[in-house]
Amino acid sequence: MRVTLHVWRQPGPELAGVFVRYDMTDVSPDMSFLEMLDVLNQQLLARQDDPIAFDHDCREGICGACGMVINGRPHGPRRATTTCQLHMRSFPDGAELWIEPWRARAFPVIKDLVVDRGAFDRIIQAGGFITARTGSAPEANSLLVPKADADLAMDAAACIGCGACVAACPNASAMLFVAAKVSHLGLLPQGQPERAARVVGMVAQMDAEGFGACSNHGECMAACPKEISIDFIARLNRDYLKAVVSHPSSVVRGDGGSNG
Repeated sequence: MRVTLHVWRQPGPELAGVFVRYDMTDVSPDMSFLEMLDVLNQQLLARQDDPIAFDHDCREGICGACGMVINGRPHGPRRATTTCQLHMRSFPDGAELWIEPWRARAFPVIKDLVVDRGAFDRIIQAGGFITARTGSAPEANSLLVPKADADLAMDAAACIGCGACVAACPNASAMLFVAAKVSHLGLLPQGQPERAARVVGMVAQMDAEGFGACSNHGECMAACPKEISIDFIARLNRDYLKAVVSHPSSVVRGDGGSNG
C-alpha cells in the first residue's frame, strides 16, 4: 500500500517546527504504525537525512511511552488502541496522514514527535504513595477488599500514563490521569492513611504544571487507549472536597478548590 505522511519536524524545543511530506510505497498492511516509521527512518538514514524522533518502548500497548496525534486523533483512529498497536491496515491505500506530537503547555516538545511528559512523574511523586511497613509481605487475605472496590481499583490502575487524555482535551487537562491515579489507591484499604493529603497534593501539582481545567467534554475518555472512565473524575472531585472539609490542614493550594 501507499501512504503520504506529513510529519511534524522540530529540531529542538526553542526552534520552530514545520510539517514535512514523505511519500511511502510498498508499505505492508501488517506493519504497526511505529514499524512503518522505522522503515521511513531507515530510508532517511540511507540518504543521510535526520531520522524522525518518536517515543517508544515495549510496543505492546503496556508502557505508555508511545504517543502521537494522527489525523487529529491521539493514537490514531482505532478506539482503545495505542500507537504501537495500530496497524497500517487501519488506513486505506493512498491514505494521507498528518502526524504531530501531543500539544500541551505542560508537555513541551523536545524534538519532532517527542515531548517531555515529566509533569506526570512529578504529579505521581506529589502523592502517589502509601505507607507500607518494612519486612515480609503480609498474608494476602489479612485485608479484605470488597469485589466492587477491587474491580474499580483495577479499572483505574489500568491507566498507562501515555498522555492521550491531555492531547485530546481542548483544555489540555490532566484530570483523567490524576483521577485514575488517585482513585486506584483511594479505593483500597492500603491507600486510606494518606487519602486526603494525596488528592490535595496531586491536584496542586497538576495545577502547578500548567495543565488546563476540566470542562467535561469527555474527549479524554474517548481517546484513552485503556478506556478509563470519566466517572473517576467525579470520584476525584468528591475526594478533594471531602479532604478540604475534613482535613483543612492538608490543603496546600492557595485557592482552595479543585479544577474539575
